[in-house]
Amino acid sequence: MRCSEEIEKKILLKRKLTEFSFDNMVKHFRSLIFDFPDKRTGSNTRYAIEDAALGAFSVFFTQSPSFLAFQDAMQKAKGESNAQSLFGMQKIPSDNHIRNLLDVVHPSYVFPMFSNIFNGLNASGHLNVFRSFNGNLLCAFDGTQYFSSKTIHCKNCSKKEHKNGTTTYFHTVVTPVIVAPGNNKVIPLQPEFITPQDGHKKQDCENAAAKRWIRQYAPMYKELGITALGDDLYCKQPLCVLMLEEGLDFILVCKPDSHKILYEWLEEFEAMQAMQTVTEKRWTGKTHEIDTYRFLNQLPLRDGDDALEVNWCELITTSPDGKILYKNAFATNFKISKNNVKEIVRDGRTRWKVENENTLKTKGYHLEHNYGHGKKHLSYLLLTLNLLAFLFHTVLEIMDDKYKLIRDNLPTRQTFFDDIRALTRYSYFDSWDAMLTFMIHGLELDVPDTS
Repeated sequence: MRCSEEIEKKILLKRKLTEFSFDNMVKHFRSLIFDFPDKRTGSNTRYAIEDAALGAFSVFFTQSPSFLAFQDAMQKAKGESNAQSLFGMQKIPSDNHIRNLLDVVHPSYVFPMFSNIFNGLNASGHLNVFRSFNGNLLCAFDGTQYFSSKTIHCKNCSKKEHKNGTTTYFHTVVTPVIVAPGNNKVIPLQPEFITPQDGHKKQDCENAAAKRWIRQYAPMYKELGITALGDDLYCKQPLCVLMLEEGLDFILVCKPDSHKILYEWLEEFEAMQAMQTVTEKRWTGKTHEIDTYRFLNQLPLRDGDDALEVNWCELITTSPDGKILYKNAFATNFKISKNNVKEIVRDGRTRWKVENENTLKTKGYHLEHNYGHGKKHLSYLLLTLNLLAFLFHTVLEIMDDKYKLIRDNLPTRQTFFDDIRALTRYSYFDSWDAMLTFMIHGLELDVPDTS
């Protein structure tokens, strides 16, 4: 009986993995495209909006700005193309056609893909490796400016007016991602764009955008256990209270300059020698470093009788000669003890994966590059498709044995995408799986059994 149950579990897991193959993810994306609005009327439909959306996505997925131009040349020469076989496109529109057709499409049409894939990862057990302190998933919030110009702008732009009379127009987005200590993968969730809000005279900001995201999506994810991570900008009482009300935990950077009352309390406790401390000597492989953890519980986040009480911890890392190598502090709703302070600080520091190690910014996705501005929603949608392309590759690296084998046997991520660009430019493949198999044979590896 137990044996048959194990077999059934393996079959169900295999089915879930198959559901999130490249072909099925593209198929699901295509089903969302059918609901995209189309501004055209009458018979002016040379290119389907489905082809425009798939075309834009294919450029981000292959990390090849010239992908569509190469496929158009292949289609004319061979009568077939990888745009058709891999992404299901019928015709290949020009960049201008893509921008014009997609400008009216709000990125929320694409957002269901993020929760669908996230739920698939959870159902197949692949989120377990992302769990950290208290068994929670860490969700790091980060604001990224991805467009800036002194001339090009739209009604959705934020703007900064300079003393010399000029104005800078820009777009910024909050990108929540699931991260984990020691895990080089991150899982992007639905983004939230910083944009003028109806009925608000004050310019939108990162903090307000984070609040909107939490109100909308925390109910969807909170049952899985979520710890929000963020820089000092997020460590404000209204946002912290909202996180708690919506069922989220938090570990947020807490700086002295913006939390003067809290640090005044810390100084008083320190004067009374009431500060809790843990000190450890750590070998880095080259030298010893000393980690000093300090913490206190139940401190007011701000002045006033209604101040939220938070728990505070700090890590100072020094070299043997006493030089400070690292120093940072965090506020959290988790009660801190000598047994857990290291884990809490470790999780708080993991948000640096977003700023300093973020594949989205440093490994070819170029979130801060402007691919097209438009007059309405184009910049939002293209940024979302870029995030979705990154998510597809993350899922494939987790779930596709052939994909993972190739990535493990190529020296760098850049090499992988160089190969993808070269192969799809010069050779036709009737499926994504066929291209992976070709690459595996080229690397003289054994093809994994996927039956």
